Amino acid sequence: MDPLTFRRATTDDVPALLVLVTSAYRGDASRQGWTCEADLIDGQRLDADVLRGDLSRADSLVLLGERGGDLVGCAHIAKDVGDTAYFGMFAVRPTGQSQGDGKRILAEAERLAVSEWDSTMMTMTVIDVRDSLIAFYERRGYRRTGVQKPFDFDTRFGVPRRDDLYLEVLEKILQHG
Repeated sequence: MDPLTFRRATTDDVPALLVLVTSAYRGDASRQGWTCEADLIDGQRLDADVLRGDLSRADSLVLLGERGGDLVGCAHIAKDVGDTAYFGMFAVRPTGQSQGDGKRILAEAERLAVSEWDSTMMTMTVIDVRDSLIAFYERRGYRRTGVQKPFDFDTRFGVPRRDDLYLEVLEKILQHG
């Protein structure tokens, strides 16, 4: 198997990212992996205009993981308040989940947050009922903060099937080395 390589996304990658992120979380394709949100939320997971904004914004980047030139995963990281970085838009192709690619992409995102912005903390939000996904992050050193944020019911990011969803804030102290 070819090694996983990393690069920063450009606007040319927007169509492929829309397909990847949607397939990892929504619709029937997402049911092949364990990150599926199809029973919780319908519709798109990512908006092209928001993605272009993330790509053009200062102190923000979208990391791509590729194998043999094929896109297998991605994550968005951005400098947040103080020495904190934010991690989001994490997706791995459903047929490639549980093979370690997600762990490697997450580790590279953490490394970049340290090297790009000297971040000492990474935060993220996860839908509160996604127990297996929260457990994945906890195994990687993230901890629940007890902070919950209202779920964004903006239909650009999908249409929830239920009205009791919240986003839970997770955080991790990043290692400098």
